[in-house]
Amino acid sequence: MAMVETLVVLDPLADLAQFEGVASAVAAATDAVDAVLRDRGLRHVSEEQLSQALLAGATANAALSGDPERWQIGALRLSAELAPLGALIRVAPAQALARAHALVARGVVPDHELGRIGSGPGIAARMNGLAELLTRHTSAPAIVVAAVAHAEIAVVAPFADASGLIARTVEHLVLISAGLDPYGVIVVEAGHAERGDSYSSELEAYAEGSVPGVKGWLLRCAAAVARGAELSPSVIVE
Repeated sequence: MAMVETLVVLDPLADLAQFEGVASAVAAATDAVDAVLRDRGLRHVSEEQLSQALLAGATANAALSGDPERWQIGALRLSAELAPLGALIRVAPAQALARAHALVARGVVPDHELGRIGSGPGIAARMNGLAELLTRHTSAPAIVVAAVAHAEIAVVAPFADASGLIARTVEHLVLISAGLDPYGVIVVEAGHAERGDSYSSELEAYAEGSVPGVKGWLLRCAAAVARGAELSPSVIVE
């Protein structure tokens, strides 16, 4: 019991990063991103290249919703604001989430519901816990932080049908905030979409809270980042 309490109080995300196979998967994903960014030397992304990446991410995000026609425009609005939202997500996560919902759900839900989380049992407490994790210092890799944020929002569903789109975007926002993907050109959403058939089942396994379920989700997210780098339509030029 004492060990569990210590893990929760000190750095629970870093503890998750110690699961077998996670460190190597994160390293492989980081290498894949660095290959796109040319080992993070001097580089430039053109407006056209960035637009292509953002469009690809939005399209994949909407596709994973199961109702792309309904959500495509909102996903595009959300994708267009990745940079400013990325600056907020680790500083004022509640504000970032509210803004994300206002962007993606405008025209789909009544205006008075935009930016407001649901009132279901435990939703507020779980989202407060997520906000604490996001604003707290952690030694965990950004990919692990992003994976947990994604899963928490998707599982708790604080924004009803829009929650999945916001969850996938928040994963990307954490990667942007950490400087892993500073331009937003790694199409992590497309990485998830390529394995869309297992997306829901792996989220359900995470929600069960078992070590295999949580580890499997972390490995999935690392693989999505690696694949998102490979699928990035952006070419970094000097």
